[in-house]
Amino acid sequence: MTTIRPMARTDAPAVLAIYAEGIATGHATFESAAPDWAHFDEGKLAAPRLVSLDGEGVVTGWAALSPVSSRCVYGGVGEVSVYVAAAARGQGLGRILLQALIEGSEAEGLWTLAAGIFAENTASIRLHEQCGFERLGVRRGLGKMGHGPMAGQWRDVVQMERRSAVVGID
Repeated sequence: MTTIRPMARTDAPAVLAIYAEGIATGHATFESAAPDWAHFDEGKLAAPRLVSLDGEGVVTGWAALSPVSSRCVYGGVGEVSVYVAAAARGQGLGRILLQALIEGSEAEGLWTLAAGIFAENTASIRLHEQCGFERLGVRRGLGKMGHGPMAGQWRDVVQMERRSAVVGID
């Protein structure tokens, strides 16, 4: 049984550990290490920030949004992050978290969600497509990977976007 609830400060150790697991795969982010909680907190929108819990109350994943720009016109646009603990992958948890993040973002008045996903991360691309994201294009050789199995290689990033059907439709 999975429960989704708002992320709390007390979730920090589990959230950052799950983030570090994702980073270690080399297919989640250009970041090479999880930040401390202050930097994580500073880089994310206040809401929605979600965690998933298993039947024993253990944090198994998280989802949050980052601002895409400080310009006011982009106030309704957020960049998606969804991370699932290694032990909980392959069970549909990413979809549950992403769908809850979409619903939470609309409740917060966001009209567009953006995602940048490494081209090799086909599972994440498929997940986002299943949740209504469209491929906008590929940013070729966006950055050079500094860690993981593709260290030293230039990485392509698939740009995806989901436009709300209920917010910002006027």
